[in-house]
Amino acid sequence: MGLFGKEAKKDPKDQVREWTSALRKEGRQLDRQIRSIEVAEAKVKRSIKDSAKKNHMDVCKILAKELIQSKKAKNRIYTSKAHLNSVGMQMKNQQALLRVSGALEKSTVVMKAMQSLVKVPEIQATMMELSKEMMKAGIIEEMMEDTFESLDDVEEDATQEEIDKILYELTAGALSTAPEVSAELPGPAEGATAGPESEEEEEEGDDLQAMQARLEALRS
Repeated sequence: MGLFGKEAKKDPKDQVREWTSALRKEGRQLDRQIRSIEVAEAKVKRSIKDSAKKNHMDVCKILAKELIQSKKAKNRIYTSKAHLNSVGMQMKNQQALLRVSGALEKSTVVMKAMQSLVKVPEIQATMMELSKEMMKAGIIEEMMEDTFESLDDVEEDATQEEIDKILYELTAGALSTAPEVSAELPGPAEGATAGPESEEEEEEGDDLQAMQARLEALRS
């Protein structure tokens, strides 16, 4: 705090350095998120291959849908990383301007990138704070209040073509003409007694639900 309770104004050079450091930190957070998704994807791929060997076509299709959605989530994070890198490059330009003119300059590039970044759940809190600081510093204009609201991810239904492509690639074409997916996972036939195979299917169902929960958590 400064005199009379006012906050002491930060030196522009220090502020830009702080922003640059924060951007790098959030970039590393996105990298970790990508790695987590890739680990989950690898497990789903193995499960698809295992289910294909057991001729559990419905399970394969459900898992293929999960794999498609996780890929979309990963692509959105890559897009966010590109926006972060763009803002980072602009911070270097601001440092150059400070050496010449001693003042920060408004940037439409930063404005557009930050409008996208404040909607990314993984880094939203930091991006909102940086946006407010950049507005005060005059780099970006005041953004509409609804810009700061997180948009709910609207997951598009995976198309049959996407599902077929995934299954074809992972099963060497064995499931390229797989039947339509049913609403529920396959269960034991009526009147069947519990045995090693039914227990194995039950465990597989539990593993599937656990993987779906992990992928849902990664996308939220």
